[in-house]
Amino acid sequence: QVRLVESGGGSVQPGESLTLSCVVWGEMSAPYAVGWHRQAPGKQRELVAEISSDDEIQYAESVRGRFTISKDKAKYTVYLQMNNMKTEDTAVYYCARGRLTWSSWYEYASWGQGIQVTVSS
Repeated sequence: QVRLVESGGGSVQPGESLTLSCVVWGEMSAPYAVGWHRQAPGKQRELVAEISSDDEIQYAESVRGRFTISKDKAKYTVYLQMNNMKTEDTAVYYCARGRLTWSSWYEYASWGQGIQVTVSS
């Protein structure tokens, strides 16, 4: 089975940067995607950034231009670099593995435990 472990969370001030890491264990047969999601208090969980097995990338509009998703296949790790952070970025961040469906979207079924990111003055 697929397991994912996040690290790198913490507290920063607005305008600062933070990088999250997600180590992915288990079968990773293509096509697949690994996505970073977040859930803020009182809000639904949203997809922040996604990278597929063939390196296609998608970002949420709220983070476009500030966040960068990347992967190191040799280390089985997906990263999320977050720059110019805002208080609105405060949330629990999750990485997850998705499988491509016949309708051309990824269904995320395997999730990490989540990690807290807090942006405050």
